[in-house]
Amino acid sequence: MNAVSLADWRRRVSELYTDIRRSDDPEAAWKLWRQTRDALFCEHAQSPIERDRRGAFGSIPLFDYDPAMRFEVALEEPEDKEVLAGEIGADGHIALRPFARTRGLASKLGGELTVYWIEGYGGGTFLPFTDATSGNETYGGGRYVLDSIKGADLGQTDDGRLILDFNFSYHPSCYHSPDWVCPLAPPENRLPGPVRAGERMG
Repeated sequence: MNAVSLADWRRRVSELYTDIRRSDDPEAAWKLWRQTRDALFCEHAQSPIERDRRGAFGSIPLFDYDPAMRFEVALEEPEDKEVLAGEIGADGHIALRPFARTRGLASKLGGELTVYWIEGYGGGTFLPFTDATSGNETYGGGRYVLDSIKGADLGQTDDGRLILDFNFSYHPSCYHSPDWVCPLAPPENRLPGPVRAGERMG
């Protein structure tokens, strides 16, 4: 039955992000994201929170919403196209192919980020990152702001710019439980400044 509950989890997350993309109020969409994820983490069978901790879990710690942390970025060819590969526990082998580099974050965050394509059947876009909060205010292994395989995708503008709202950045499941193994942010995706938006440590 794990496959059934996993499919339900992914369906609910996908529906959540569909509602977020349809909203014309980013902060209201963020509040929906926060409330829905709190409910999933406390109640769903696929929650990364261990079952005996869910009753007392409460809510996911988040920074306050900051509209300055929402960006619409252009994409360009990455200079480094070396595929990153590794093992992620029971999920087996993962390969991440750099396919784009953002253009539009440096003036605010001090650097740009590489966007990866997850190789394999179906594929998907993936953007993990670390920043100056990593290891003290947020998980040292980084956070995700885009993972289209899991439905976490805010879409793009009509002219093709990628929407990256760091208020929606979140810790990978392995932060919450050692039962999970997750791909972490590579060194080239470290932002020199702090990103005090999205999920934080409690």
